[in-house]
Amino acid sequence: MIRFTERRRKMISQTGKERIQETLRRAVRNRELPGINLMILKDGEELFYCEEGYSNLEQRKKIRRDTIVRLYSMTKPVTAAAVMLLVERGLLDLAQSVAELIPGFADQKVCQSDGTFVPVSRPSTIRDLMNMTAGLVYLGDETAAERETTKVYEEIAENMYGEHPVTTTEMANRIGRCPLKYQPGEIWQYSSGADVLGAVVEAVTGKTFGAFLREELFQPLEMPDTDFYVPEEKQDRLMTAYMWDKDGTLVPYKGCNLAIMNDMVVPNAFESGGAGLVSTIDDYAHFAQMLMDGGVYRGKRLMGRRTVEFLTTGSLAPEQRRGMDSWTALEGYTYGNLMRVLTDPGRAMAMGSPGEYGWDGWEGCYFANCPADRLTILMMTQKTDSGVAPVVRRVRNIIFSMI
Repeated sequence: MIRFTERRRKMISQTGKERIQETLRRAVRNRELPGINLMILKDGEELFYCEEGYSNLEQRKKIRRDTIVRLYSMTKPVTAAAVMLLVERGLLDLAQSVAELIPGFADQKVCQSDGTFVPVSRPSTIRDLMNMTAGLVYLGDETAAERETTKVYEEIAENMYGEHPVTTTEMANRIGRCPLKYQPGEIWQYSSGADVLGAVVEAVTGKTFGAFLREELFQPLEMPDTDFYVPEEKQDRLMTAYMWDKDGTLVPYKGCNLAIMNDMVVPNAFESGGAGLVSTIDDYAHFAQMLMDGGVYRGKRLMGRRTVEFLTTGSLAPEQRRGMDSWTALEGYTYGNLMRVLTDPGRAMAMGSPGEYGWDGWEGCYFANCPADRLTILMMTQKTDSGVAPVVRRVRNIIFSMI
């Protein structure tokens, strides 16, 4: 049982807790999402936890603390931390070209607006991958870069249960051979760069990406339910993913967006550094708190303090940030090391404090660390096409109005 000081009890009043709970309850009632749990940490202690709704609507199974969720892009901060572990050990240089480790990135070409291809002005670097400025893209059909990238992910999805599944490193080499949409370093473009970083970790360590994460992060951080798949004995805790049908009804999602197995029933040879992990709210809280405490978890140092500062204060050059202009949820933020960083709270769409960092996932998982307030906010759900959902902003405003 966690005990709180009187000061911490007053940090979120009973009225505030009721407002948060009702906000989540209303989101479930209005079919914005099937179920959601929320955790707020302050100064390393759990300030508030609540849960609403279901992990499986058809079975009326309630969402719980130990419900396992697909993190999707909330995998990215974990990948960035893994990369920085190698940087602080002198095994990886952020300025080195990706091609030194992933040969498929040699002799890259950029697709111009007229459909012609030109050589890159300089090689893509590890730093470009960390900042989403490598000229890579995600899936789409507007340009040759997006069409060829889509083919890579489709091939992974088609073969993931077969005899010859595409591996993390094979995927990265194939991505490297796709045309780029922009010159490296030119502009921010949300992309497959984090998936390539998983292969970078493999090239440097000689281990699979998953093995490195388990040894260096998940085991020391006591994250037993975080991995790239869900074993049979835990499958009953895996939350069902939902989507809206044409009538706005929540129905089970059966796809495998970004080549992520929806059932998570067997290990995927492609261990996606951009979207592949599953976790629980408690597991991810351990990772978030380690970052908040400058690389220390329960008295043991996992990362250097300066390493964490570098990891969590990245930023883009003004001309690079132009790529973020169409993302309304990122107003007031810059980006670096696979995370958003709040620089201008007055422009943001919800209340916050300067220096806040974190990210979210395609199925609605959300993470924010606010060092100025020693505050962590975590929310877990499974509703496709969510990102920073409206319920997240509503809850944030309640929380920040009270601190």
